[in-house]
Amino acid sequence: MSELPPAVASAPIREGSLEAPTRHPLDWKNPQFHDPAAIEAELARVFDICHGCRRCVSLCHAFPTLFDLVDASATMEVDGVAKSDYAKVVEQCYLCDLCYQTKCPYVPPHPWNVDFPHLMLRAKAAAHKRGETRLAAKLLSSTTAVGRLATIPVVVEAVNAANRSRAGRALLEKTLGVHRQARVPPYTSRTARKRLKALDGGGEVRPAGRTRGKVALFVTCYGNFSLPQPVEDLAAVLRHNGIPVALVEREVCCGMPKLELGDLDTVEKYKNINIPVLAAAIRDGWDVSATIPSCVLMFKQELPLLFPDDADVALVKRHMFDPFEYLWQRHQAGLLNTDFRRPLGTIAYHAPCHQRVQNIGPRTRDVLALIPGTEIQAIERCSGHDGTYGVKAKTYALSRKLARPVEARVQQIAPAHFASDCPMAGGHIAHGLGDRPQAESPISLLRLAYGI
Repeated sequence: MSELPPAVASAPIREGSLEAPTRHPLDWKNPQFHDPAAIEAELARVFDICHGCRRCVSLCHAFPTLFDLVDASATMEVDGVAKSDYAKVVEQCYLCDLCYQTKCPYVPPHPWNVDFPHLMLRAKAAAHKRGETRLAAKLLSSTTAVGRLATIPVVVEAVNAANRSRAGRALLEKTLGVHRQARVPPYTSRTARKRLKALDGGGEVRPAGRTRGKVALFVTCYGNFSLPQPVEDLAAVLRHNGIPVALVEREVCCGMPKLELGDLDTVEKYKNINIPVLAAAIRDGWDVSATIPSCVLMFKQELPLLFPDDADVALVKRHMFDPFEYLWQRHQAGLLNTDFRRPLGTIAYHAPCHQRVQNIGPRTRDVLALIPGTEIQAIERCSGHDGTYGVKAKTYALSRKLARPVEARVQQIAPAHFASDCPMAGGHIAHGLGDRPQAESPISLLRLAYGI
């Protein structure tokens, strides 16, 4: 919960903070976590601090929503905003975490103890507990179940054809609330797990830095069912660098889509399936990586904060890597193959929010910059996609508005390649540009530069 801890409640108040942000575990099984009165009081406290600062106004639509409500109230303060309108702010937060990690001067250890994203999560969790989550949202966030059904060989063509047709998209908008113009991912029956089932993990193991020299791939729902190529490319790049590669024995959704709904019970259900498998692999000497930043963040940050006393969750946190974080560790130890065969020219590189908040530094940019004849133009701004926010009919127009500055920057750069570590963010931006240029995966570009 976000109330002031006793240790800081009496600390002297100061303006802003220069210390590194820290995160308190979420006491989500405490009945008070879902108490409406306690949540309402904490929302009022934090909203008042945000109103007095307004530093985050450009990050997402949650803050303009809050400030517009304040400015339109009779008092022009938070006390003039109807409590029933607090939910309008909550529904605009998609838990990107950027306000916490990059903007807010009042995060812990500051005595005001502002954790805006986790307060929004608390409010979402309480609403979900009250049964306010729509069936359509539950279905859209059930990525493993939907993916398994949609990739059945006979079904997959029908699903993809329907998603390409005007009638199918109109029906999808009416039933599941997916905007008819939003880009939705195609499905493939040749899933990543099928394509890479022959990976045997063989080869010489050479530890370097924090890496132990062999990698188990957590394929992810999106990578498995919709976009297997970057997963294949990651396996190829790792093997090209002499790193043994295998697939995680089995997996389900990481839980991020359910977290964004506030469905913490299902997050725990998924955790209880994934964590024992990942922990067993790690005890067998494997590190773990995934091509989707949100999935990596789930294991690095959200699960450890939800389950702070789970030793296996902590173990997985220590050995979960972003792909380029892993490769940079190898480079620092002199073990990265830098025999690149093909220059890539100018790359407009979008750094997704859920990678930025991992606090690993700009490792994708750093690795790609090793390629001769390659210039990286980084764009550190939200794409506006953020899970289902960028496809829902209710928020699609707002997501396009948030993406517009990124799209304008890509056009200004006029790159040879446009890439984002998050395929959903990249696809959303490219969609707004009419796929000129198309979105590519940075790991696919690295494979291209190697000439594998």
